[in-house]
Amino acid sequence: MKTQQFVVIGLGRFGSSLAMELMDLGYEVLGVDINEEVVNDMSEHLTHAVVADATDEEVLKSLGIRNFDCGIVAIGDDIQMSILAAILLKELGVQTVVAKAISMLHGKALSKLGVDRVIFPERDMGIRVAHQLVTPNLLDYIELSKDYSIVEMTVPQCLNGKTLSEVNTRARYGCSIVALHRTEGVIVAPTAMDQLHAGDIMVIIGSNSNIDRFESEAVNVKS
Repeated sequence: MKTQQFVVIGLGRFGSSLAMELMDLGYEVLGVDINEEVVNDMSEHLTHAVVADATDEEVLKSLGIRNFDCGIVAIGDDIQMSILAAILLKELGVQTVVAKAISMLHGKALSKLGVDRVIFPERDMGIRVAHQLVTPNLLDYIELSKDYSIVEMTVPQCLNGKTLSEVNTRARYGCSIVALHRTEGVIVAPTAMDQLHAGDIMVIIGSNSNIDRFESEAVNVKS
Protein backbone atom coordinates (compact mmCIF):
# COMPACT_ATOMS: atom_id res chain seq x y z
CA MET A 1 0.00 0.00 0.00
CA LYS A 2 1.25 3.47 -0.90
CA THR A 3 2.51 5.55 2.03
CA GLN A 4 0.16 8.48 2.49
CA GLN A 5 1.91 11.85 2.44
CA PHE A 6 0.68 14.99 4.15
CA VAL A 7 1.75 18.61 3.88
CA VAL A 8 0.88 20.86 6.82
CA ILE A 9 1.01 24.58 6.09
CA GLY A 10 1.31 26.63 9.25
CA LEU A 11 3.18 25.13 12.21
CA GLY A 12 1.53 26.97 15.06
CA ARG A 13 0.05 25.13 18.04
CA PHE A 14 -2.68 23.42 16.03
CA GLY A 15 -0.59 22.67 12.92
CA SER A 16 2.43 21.34 14.81
CA SER A 17 0.38 19.05 17.08
CA LEU A 18 -1.54 17.70 14.09
CA ALA A 19 1.68 17.15 12.12
CA MET A 20 3.37 15.31 14.99
CA GLU A 21 0.32 13.11 15.55
CA LEU A 22 0.36 12.14 11.86
CA MET A 23 4.05 11.26 12.23
CA ASP A 24 3.26 9.13 15.30
CA LEU A 25 0.65 7.33 13.20
CA GLY A 26 3.35 6.39 10.70
CA TYR A 27 2.75 8.88 7.88
CA GLU A 28 5.20 11.13 6.05
CA VAL A 29 4.72 14.83 6.80
CA LEU A 30 6.14 17.96 5.19
CA GLY A 31 5.79 21.00 7.42
CA VAL A 32 5.74 24.48 5.88
CA ASP A 33 5.92 27.77 7.75
CA ILE A 34 7.15 31.27 6.98
CA ASN A 35 8.84 31.51 10.40
CA GLU A 36 12.38 30.10 10.35
CA GLU A 37 12.54 29.64 14.12
CA VAL A 38 9.34 27.56 14.10
CA VAL A 39 10.62 25.42 11.23
CA ASN A 40 13.93 24.80 13.00
CA ASP A 41 12.06 23.67 16.13
CA MET A 42 9.92 21.24 14.11
CA SER A 43 12.54 19.93 11.69
CA GLU A 44 13.63 17.05 13.94
CA HIS A 45 10.03 15.92 14.49
CA LEU A 46 8.80 15.79 10.88
CA THR A 47 9.89 14.01 7.69
CA HIS A 48 10.78 17.43 6.24
CA ALA A 49 10.21 21.01 7.37
CA VAL A 50 10.84 24.05 5.20
CA VAL A 51 10.69 27.82 5.46
CA ALA A 52 8.41 28.95 2.64
CA ASP A 53 5.63 31.33 1.66
CA ALA A 54 2.64 29.08 1.05
CA THR A 55 0.94 31.79 -1.03
CA ASP A 56 3.70 31.65 -3.67
CA GLU A 57 2.67 29.22 -6.40
CA GLU A 58 6.19 28.72 -7.73
CA VAL A 59 7.50 27.90 -4.27
CA LEU A 60 4.78 25.29 -3.75
CA LYS A 61 5.50 23.79 -7.17
CA SER A 62 9.20 23.52 -6.28
CA LEU A 63 8.23 21.57 -3.14
CA GLY A 64 6.36 19.03 -5.27
CA ILE A 65 3.06 19.84 -3.55
CA ARG A 66 1.02 18.16 -6.31
CA ASN A 67 2.47 14.80 -5.20
CA PHE A 68 0.94 14.97 -1.72
CA ASP A 69 -2.22 13.03 -0.88
CA CYS A 70 -3.52 15.59 1.60
CA GLY A 71 -2.79 19.24 2.26
CA ILE A 72 -3.74 20.83 5.58
CA VAL A 73 -3.88 24.62 5.83
CA ALA A 74 -3.37 25.31 9.53
CA ILE A 75 -2.47 29.00 9.25
CA GLY A 76 -3.49 30.91 12.36
CA ASP A 77 -5.02 34.38 12.27
CA ASP A 78 -4.20 35.48 8.70
CA ILE A 79 -7.43 34.67 6.85
CA GLN A 80 -6.13 36.02 3.54
CA MET A 81 -3.06 33.76 3.63
CA SER A 82 -5.21 30.81 4.64
CA ILE A 83 -7.57 31.30 1.71
CA LEU A 84 -4.77 31.87 -0.81
CA ALA A 85 -2.90 28.76 0.36
CA ALA A 86 -6.07 26.66 0.12
CA ILE A 87 -6.76 27.93 -3.42
CA LEU A 88 -3.23 27.06 -4.51
CA LEU A 89 -3.39 23.56 -3.05
CA LYS A 90 -6.62 22.94 -4.97
CA GLU A 91 -5.23 24.40 -8.20
CA LEU A 92 -2.02 22.39 -7.93
CA GLY A 93 -4.00 19.16 -7.74
CA VAL A 94 -3.62 18.08 -4.12
CA GLN A 95 -6.12 15.23 -3.75
CA THR A 96 -7.65 16.29 -0.43
CA VAL A 97 -7.46 19.78 1.05
CA VAL A 98 -8.33 20.39 4.70
CA ALA A 99 -8.27 23.85 6.26
CA LYS A 100 -8.56 25.34 9.72
CA ALA A 101 -11.13 28.14 10.06
CA ILE A 102 -11.10 30.78 12.78
CA SER A 103 -14.68 31.97 12.22
CA MET A 104 -17.89 30.80 10.59
CA LEU A 105 -17.43 33.34 7.78
CA HIS A 106 -13.90 32.08 7.17
CA GLY A 107 -15.24 28.53 7.09
CA LYS A 108 -17.97 29.44 4.58
CA ALA A 109 -15.38 31.06 2.30
CA LEU A 110 -13.17 27.96 2.44
CA SER A 111 -16.12 25.68 1.68
CA LYS A 112 -17.11 27.79 -1.35
CA LEU A 113 -13.54 27.49 -2.64
CA GLY A 114 -13.90 23.71 -2.71
CA VAL A 115 -11.96 22.81 0.43
CA ASP A 116 -12.82 19.18 1.20
CA ARG A 117 -13.05 19.61 4.97
CA VAL A 118 -13.14 22.69 7.17
CA ILE A 119 -12.04 22.33 10.79
CA PHE A 120 -13.01 24.66 13.64
CA PRO A 121 -10.54 23.59 16.38
CA GLU A 122 -11.69 26.00 19.08
CA ARG A 123 -15.41 25.41 18.46
CA ASP A 124 -15.03 21.63 18.16
CA MET A 125 -12.94 21.43 21.33
CA GLY A 126 -15.50 23.57 23.14
CA ILE A 127 -18.30 21.21 22.10
CA ARG A 128 -16.31 18.17 23.27
CA VAL A 129 -15.42 19.72 26.63
CA ALA A 130 -19.04 20.79 27.24
CA HIS A 131 -20.29 17.25 26.64
CA GLN A 132 -17.59 15.83 28.92
CA LEU A 133 -18.53 18.24 31.71
CA VAL A 134 -22.23 17.36 31.71
CA THR A 135 -21.85 13.60 31.14
CA PRO A 136 -19.82 12.03 33.99
CA ASN A 137 -18.98 8.77 32.16
CA LEU A 138 -18.11 10.47 28.86
CA LEU A 139 -14.42 10.39 27.93
CA ASP A 140 -14.55 11.67 24.36
CA TYR A 141 -17.10 13.01 21.94
CA ILE A 142 -16.96 13.33 18.14
CA GLU A 143 -19.80 15.06 16.32
CA LEU A 144 -20.58 13.28 13.03
CA SER A 145 -23.43 15.64 12.17
CA LYS A 146 -25.91 17.84 13.98
CA ASP A 147 -27.81 14.76 15.16
CA TYR A 148 -25.28 11.89 15.27
CA SER A 149 -22.10 11.31 17.27
CA ILE A 150 -19.47 8.80 18.31
CA VAL A 151 -18.69 8.80 22.02
CA GLU A 152 -16.40 6.97 24.42
CA MET A 153 -17.86 6.01 27.80
CA THR A 154 -16.46 4.13 30.75
CA VAL A 155 -18.30 0.92 31.60
CA PRO A 156 -19.85 1.49 35.06
CA GLN A 157 -20.03 -1.09 37.83
CA CYS A 158 -23.75 -1.66 37.15
CA LEU A 159 -22.91 -3.17 33.72
CA ASN A 160 -19.98 -5.26 34.93
CA GLY A 161 -20.16 -8.86 33.69
CA LYS A 162 -23.08 -8.27 31.35
CA THR A 163 -22.83 -9.38 27.73
CA LEU A 164 -23.66 -7.06 24.87
CA SER A 165 -26.65 -9.27 24.20
CA GLU A 166 -27.95 -8.62 27.71
CA VAL A 167 -27.43 -4.87 27.47
CA ASN A 168 -28.89 -4.91 23.92
CA THR A 169 -28.23 -1.24 23.21
CA ARG A 170 -29.45 -1.36 19.61
CA ALA A 171 -32.93 -2.68 20.42
CA ARG A 172 -33.41 -0.83 23.71
CA TYR A 173 -31.73 2.49 23.00
CA GLY A 174 -31.15 2.67 19.23
CA CYS A 175 -27.37 3.04 19.50
CA SER A 176 -24.55 0.55 18.97
CA ILE A 177 -21.37 -0.39 20.84
CA VAL A 178 -18.87 -0.69 17.98
CA ALA A 179 -15.65 -1.24 19.94
CA LEU A 180 -14.33 -2.00 23.43
CA HIS A 181 -11.03 -0.72 24.80
CA ARG A 182 -9.49 -3.01 27.40
CA THR A 183 -6.13 -3.21 29.13
CA GLU A 184 -5.18 -6.12 26.89
CA GLY A 185 -6.24 -4.40 23.68
CA VAL A 186 -9.13 -3.20 21.54
CA ILE A 187 -12.05 -5.33 20.36
CA VAL A 188 -13.50 -3.93 17.14
CA ALA A 189 -17.05 -5.00 16.27
CA PRO A 190 -17.57 -7.02 19.49
CA THR A 191 -20.00 -9.94 19.37
CA ALA A 192 -23.22 -10.33 21.32
CA MET A 193 -21.42 -12.69 23.73
CA ASP A 194 -18.58 -10.30 24.60
CA GLN A 195 -18.77 -9.20 28.23
CA LEU A 196 -18.46 -5.70 29.59
CA HIS A 197 -16.06 -5.15 32.48
CA ALA A 198 -16.12 -2.14 34.79
CA GLY A 199 -13.45 0.29 33.65
CA ASP A 200 -13.54 -0.83 30.00
CA ILE A 201 -14.20 1.93 27.49
CA MET A 202 -17.20 1.55 25.17
CA VAL A 203 -17.16 3.25 21.77
CA ILE A 204 -20.79 4.04 20.94
CA ILE A 205 -22.36 5.39 17.76
CA GLY A 206 -25.89 6.69 17.39
CA SER A 207 -28.16 9.70 17.44
CA ASN A 208 -27.44 12.19 20.22
CA SER A 209 -30.87 11.62 21.78
CA ASN A 210 -30.44 7.83 21.86
CA ILE A 211 -26.92 8.04 23.29
CA ASP A 212 -28.19 10.44 25.97
CA ARG A 213 -30.99 8.01 26.83
CA PHE A 214 -28.55 5.09 27.10
CA GLU A 215 -26.26 7.16 29.31
CA SER A 216 -29.04 8.29 31.63
CA GLU A 217 -31.00 5.00 31.82
CA ALA A 218 -28.24 2.38 31.73
CA VAL A 219 -24.83 3.91 32.39
CA ASN A 220 -25.85 6.24 35.19
CA VAL A 221 -27.77 3.60 37.16
CA LYS A 222 -26.64 3.55 40.78
CA SER A 223 -25.36 0.10 41.69
